Amino acid sequence: MSADHNDTAASSGDTGKPPPHRLPRPCRFRLSFLLIIAVYPLITTLLYILMPLTSTWETWHRTLVITPVMVSLIVFLVTPTIQRHFGWYVLRMPRPQR
Repeated sequence: MSADHNDTAASSGDTGKPPPHRLPRPCRFRLSFLLIIAVYPLITTLLYILMPLTSTWETWHRTLVITPVMVSLIVFLVTPTIQRHFGWYVLRMPRPQR
């Protein structure tokens, strides 16, 4: 009998846990603004480094080299840094106290 009761409780979705807290939706405008501020110096630096080394290359060759570097920097460095330091701003929350 108790096995039937447990099956019924599990199937009804009542696990005894409170519902998860919902975070506010991120503001895409704020995130894009921060990404532009972070990515612009990175891509400018990459171009200054790469241009003298690839002066005889076609534009698509340079782009082929720069793209994986920039995407990797954005995914593994820029975005996590923005989330860590400015997540509150992107989520429209009050600035945390330090």
